[in-house]
Amino acid sequence: AQPNAGAAPKTGRSKKASEEPAARAPDVDSLGFQAMDRNVPGLSHVILQKLNMKSYEDYKSAMDGRKSGSDFGIRTYFDMFQKMEDTFKFCVECKKLPDALPDPKSLRRCKRCQNVYYCGVACQRANWPLHKKFCKKLKLVALDRLVEWLVFTGDIPFPTETWTKPARDVKGWEDWFSMQEQLEEKLSAVVAGRYMTLLWANAGKPRPEDADLRESIRRLVTDFHSRPLTIGLGLRLFGIDPLTRPLTVHVVGASHVETLNTRLTDYDELTRMFPGHQGVEMVMVGVDVVDGPIMRPPLTTLAPRGRVYLSSYKGLYHDFWESHVETKLAARPDLVVGFHPGFHACPDLLAGWLPTLLLLRDYRLPVLFTVYSEQELKASLQILVELETHIVGYASNPFASLRPEQVYSSPNKAPVYCSSHYIALLGAEAVPGAEELEDDDD
Repeated sequence: AQPNAGAAPKTGRSKKASEEPAARAPDVDSLGFQAMDRNVPGLSHVILQKLNMKSYEDYKSAMDGRKSGSDFGIRTYFDMFQKMEDTFKFCVECKKLPDALPDPKSLRRCKRCQNVYYCGVACQRANWPLHKKFCKKLKLVALDRLVEWLVFTGDIPFPTETWTKPARDVKGWEDWFSMQEQLEEKLSAVVAGRYMTLLWANAGKPRPEDADLRESIRRLVTDFHSRPLTIGLGLRLFGIDPLTRPLTVHVVGASHVETLNTRLTDYDELTRMFPGHQGVEMVMVGVDVVDGPIMRPPLTTLAPRGRVYLSSYKGLYHDFWESHVETKLAARPDLVVGFHPGFHACPDLLAGWLPTLLLLRDYRLPVLFTVYSEQELKASLQILVELETHIVGYASNPFASLRPEQVYSSPNKAPVYCSSHYIALLGAEAVPGAEELEDDDD
């Protein structure tokens, strides 16, 4: 029930001591709701209504883990899927919601993509020249949006095995899938499973062909494993070997996207990727970290050998550094990863991120950021250049999610993909003549 993972960047609010006024940076979900209402006035109210919530604060409480799932007011599987679909019901051409139409039931769904709605033939015809560019991809978006439920039931991802190739020889998803034994049997078991049957009995849409469902499962499996494999890629890019010593990875700017319903085993693919590793601790740091199994303090000792240990800290990264890393309550990171930090999006977001960006630069920490698109890549690079960070490299991510994501309230745009590109950083850019100036000062 998030506004859109592909459209809104992530940031946070500062948590200071109680005697100090709380410094606030933009709230990502709030920005997401604002963006939706700019595109489709009143859409955020519809979402809150379908979730049985009275205000945005209720939504934030739920995302922060302060409200139980029963508060969503969902009683049956059909009710759950219907309420989710209702939040997509607006005319993509004139932007009208059902309540603004003479007959709220007059909205009709595009038969091809099963994703977008129109209030009538006139709007559909007017929108078709634009929609036809994206209709085929949006069909995949609509399918994956429903099949994603199987991630929460535990059907996805399927069990994986220790990699039969060294990590350096696995160039992308084709190589990864080739290492999965009995892959077709695993996919078929998910397709024929109880929850897949329940899904299509209650989704209010016709069940797709089994071949389409298998492809959807494959895309969602890449979406699930994209983060641990991207972390593994970062370790390789910086020459950090988990086989030689225990490692600590900080995930900076973590939010409900990374931590809602996160299980302690969700990053175990790193163990399959690096069999025999000495231990890896993953610390999720962010003001929007959701309460759950990983809400436990970072380790003060080395990570357990052969295990990936998840912990978290709810707060801003530079506060975490001061309170935990400098006091040795948490280990200094071997790698820092930020999934879609979003500091490019607006000045307020950049201001919220600036202390962390400067800390990462000045402490010369190996950093890997990911972005959703080439456009975000260019905007982020420009900011990092202006901050005089040393950009080690940037490229398309071979382990980007293959699941297409739409801009929720403005679907007729090219879909984006989680972690589609990465940027590797290490310290500050060398300033020509700086050494000579320092010598003169001496």
